Amino acid sequence: MLGFLIAAAAGFFTPQLEGPVAGPIVKVLEGYFPVAPNERRLIAFMVALLAAALLAVLLESGTVFGVIFGAILGYFGTRIFNLLKKTIEGRRDAE
Repeated sequence: MLGFLIAAAAGFFTPQLEGPVAGPIVKVLEGYFPVAPNERRLIAFMVALLAAALLAVLLESGTVFGVIFGAILGYFGTRIFNLLKKTIEGRRDAE
C-alpha cells in the first residue's frame, strides 16, 4: 500500500519535476538526438516512476501493479477529481 501511495505522489508531482529534473536530462539527451518539447513531461514522469519504484523496493512495499496504478492515478488525479466533482454536482442540479 505504501508503494501505491508513493507512486501516486510521484505521478501527482510530475508537472513540478518537469523543469528541475527533466530539464537537465533533456539537455544531455539533445547532444545525442532531438527531444520534442512535449516529451519533457514524459521524461519527468519516467524519472518520478523510477524513483517511486526504487522507494517501493527499498521499503519492501507494493507490487508492480500497485506502483504503476498509483502513478497513473496520481498523474491524472486532478482531472479525475474534477470529473467526479462535476458529475456529482450535475446529479445534485438534476434533483
